[in-house]
Amino acid sequence: MSKDKATTLVIIPAHNEAATIANLVISLKSHNSSWDILIVNDGSTDNTGTLAESTGLARVVNLPYNLGIGGAVQTGFKYAFRQKYDYALQFDGDGQHKVKEIQKLLDIVCNEEADVAIGSRFCQENDGFKSLPLRRLGIKIFEYFSFLLIRQRITDHTSGFRAYNKKAIEFLKDNYPIDYPEPEVVILLGKNRFTIKETFTQMLERQGGVSSISTIRGPYYMAKVMLSMFMASIRLKQKTTHP
Repeated sequence: MSKDKATTLVIIPAHNEAATIANLVISLKSHNSSWDILIVNDGSTDNTGTLAESTGLARVVNLPYNLGIGGAVQTGFKYAFRQKYDYALQFDGDGQHKVKEIQKLLDIVCNEEADVAIGSRFCQENDGFKSLPLRRLGIKIFEYFSFLLIRQRITDHTSGFRAYNKKAIEFLKDNYPIDYPEPEVVILLGKNRFTIKETFTQMLERQGGVSSISTIRGPYYMAKVMLSMFMASIRLKQKTTHP
């Protein structure tokens, strides 16, 4: 299929993102009207789902209770696979990503440079918004740990800004990790011979909502994620219908 006829689904997992979700949907559609948008309203206790639906520009799946980021994103992959989308774009609902940088990621998968493209804050020096020092330290530890496991250096394991081709969509609809999935799925993809490429994307300050990872829980989160990454590295390879 030509790139002109290829279909793209933007998957936005959203939990209590009422402050940003409507403007985000409008901004995405204004930037590229051919993109379809799926809001996975992950058991929000505010009016995230209602506001997203009110735009008339997005399909909204209202989950009955909070599954967490992994369950919400996997819901998006299942939808993308069933609707036969060629590409999927994971995009956070808190306003931290730049809509104009989406095409940088899509170009990588559309041009078959990789199966998965990750928007990284750290693969080049920049003066933009940076996360807290403790979180940056954790991300650096993940970088070296993943190199030991899959021999590929990924600088931004916690990025929620990613593009996927059809082969990756099919794999992840059944195998996307549930808890804190972004670092673990890098290992899972690497072990299953998917190609991954990073490109620099600038991160903005959170426009609304609250991070799911508190500073107090940081050490626990790191230990848990590193264990999950290790378990993903020794897990039997998963079957797909693609070679």
